Amino acid sequence: MSRRIVVWFSRGAASAVAAKLTLRDNPQAVIATCVTGSEHPDSDRFEADCTRWFNAPVVQLRSDSYTDTWDVWEKTRWLAGIDGARCTTELKVAPRLAFQRPTDIHVFGYTADALDVKRATRLRENYPELTIKTPLIDAGLTKEAVLAMIQGAGIELPVMYRLGFHNNNCIPYVKATSPDYWSLVRQTHPEQFERMAKLSRELDVRLCRIKGERAFIDEIPADWPTTNPIQPACDFLCHLAEIGEAA
Repeated sequence: MSRRIVVWFSRGAASAVAAKLTLRDNPQAVIATCVTGSEHPDSDRFEADCTRWFNAPVVQLRSDSYTDTWDVWEKTRWLAGIDGARCTTELKVAPRLAFQRPTDIHVFGYTADALDVKRATRLRENYPELTIKTPLIDAGLTKEAVLAMIQGAGIELPVMYRLGFHNNNCIPYVKATSPDYWSLVRQTHPEQFERMAKLSRELDVRLCRIKGERAFIDEIPADWPTTNPIQPACDFLCHLAEIGEAA
């Protein structure tokens, strides 16, 4: 019996391209996503567009215990720590563990950017029992390249990228420590920022780092810079991947 291939689609550009490349050679691969309930509403539109591009359905997995990230944070009174975020455990890891099989091959959309390569390495170290594939790293595809490939497919990028965020994550992404990120959240989603500022004070959690020191997000100066949008760009590796897709 052949092993099931599961592509973990995070409703972002990178995992979408990883899914498309995987389906090219493995049309029976399963595309699965863990719906957190805290993503930008445009994520539903992006998933629908990608489903048509994949010509394959996306299996939606959800927590049986929590409705969204705020539900997790407020009920557990836990945001994030050295072992990661509680919301990730409850809304992504738990549904994945319930869905996966011991023999599955897991495909993740980590890009060839240095930080993503480190994340992929940590994933393999933390879950040595899993067979993990990272097609974007193998193909040398960066975040700029996958954004360009999504646009090249005629799909509008998720709103979060256009707002300046580097990933289509939950709002807010509690594992972020960059004050640039939180400054952008304050600018684009002020109600979410204020809600998190209040909750993090209640729980005494300093989510960001300012000049190397842990700080509350409401301590970030009003004129602090924000993250800049990633500009889509295709290099020769991107074109090679697209040529392979057309073959």
